[in-house]
Amino acid sequence: MSYQEAKSRYAALGVDTDAAMKKLKEVPVALHCWQGDDVRGFDTDPNKPLTGGIQTTGNYPGRARTPEELMADLDMVMSLCPGTKKMNLHASYAVFEDDGWADRDALQPKHFQKWVDFCKERGLGCDFNPTFFSHPKATGLTLSSPDPQIRRFWIDHGKACIRISNYLAEALGQPCVMNIWTGDGFKDIPVDRIGPRVRYKEAIDEILSEPFDFEKVKPCVESKVFGIGVEAYTVGSAEFSLSYAAMNKDRCIPLMDNGHYHPTEVVSDKIPALLTFFPEIALHITRPIRWDSDHVVLLDDETKELCKEIVRCGGLEGSVKIALDYFDASINRIAAWTVGFRNVQKALLMALCTPDLTALQNEGSWTELMVAQEELKTMPFGEIWTEYCRLCGVPADGAWLAAVKKYENDILSKRGF
Repeated sequence: MSYQEAKSRYAALGVDTDAAMKKLKEVPVALHCWQGDDVRGFDTDPNKPLTGGIQTTGNYPGRARTPEELMADLDMVMSLCPGTKKMNLHASYAVFEDDGWADRDALQPKHFQKWVDFCKERGLGCDFNPTFFSHPKATGLTLSSPDPQIRRFWIDHGKACIRISNYLAEALGQPCVMNIWTGDGFKDIPVDRIGPRVRYKEAIDEILSEPFDFEKVKPCVESKVFGIGVEAYTVGSAEFSLSYAAMNKDRCIPLMDNGHYHPTEVVSDKIPALLTFFPEIALHITRPIRWDSDHVVLLDDETKELCKEIVRCGGLEGSVKIALDYFDASINRIAAWTVGFRNVQKALLMALCTPDLTALQNEGSWTELMVAQEELKTMPFGEIWTEYCRLCGVPADGAWLAAVKKYENDILSKRGF
């Protein structure tokens, strides 16, 4: 079937596929830098163990070891993915020049100048994340630590990241979403649950006391149900993070990572719930398996439902900030990045090509609604996706993996592990 034939099929349902593709091309999706180097970063020993609830499995050859290698890999990924991209950086990806290294509490905008240059050359915006893990002062609690010196170090890091986020927003002319997440918690049952949360709240308050323009910098608080080494208690739980964002709507928005909830919860249902009360929310799209294992995003049911709710709730107009978050070291990292980004684009395009069936729901026509939803599953979406890839100047399905294997043979294989 040709694109024109598929377009006619969708037009019969009231869907303008040309308009859907045009709309999607303008929606920024943040591409996370940490897939390319297994969350190692550049500010400490690259062979250090990951701490703070972060873990990567696998040792596929070709991990990026330098900023230049990581940027080259990102270029390769972006050449294979349709749509508008943003960068998403962790503070640990600072690039230090001749004036030397700085610890995380002393990071400055100049340490991200190379990233700004990279983004400017490619017309990208950039989101940012303080890095509250994989550091000598992150072996236990960070922002919720009872040790005032540890807490002060991480508060100062957060304030430095506000300044860096403001720099990124102004230099690149796009808002910067700055996400606050820590792995603070306990492996076993604590005797004091409120103390760490009070300290955590006060620490975030102080971080957000650093001056910033809320139109340019969008601080977020991200929750988690549990993590490695914090199985019994997480300070930044869903209730804490959502309550904090609700009480500070003038300077903070909630961020949901769909790997950070109980397996029986679905974040797709939470999107309209939060947008009922919040003008803006942020999402990290990943794929959990049994726990927050950050597998490569597939075109599975929950990814499709997430994107349906983003579209249905008007999130593509800017109220939903979309980013990816996964890191798989067991397969080719370029392919992992590409599969996940393309699948989010597919799911968003599918949602944009879904007719509005609200009237059937409102009139209680449940039989007709079920039939319509089921018949949509066999619509010729593949032809729409192929046309979208063509319009964006990237390879269609079945045509991009060969380029990745060539890049692996020519570039990645020469890096070793």
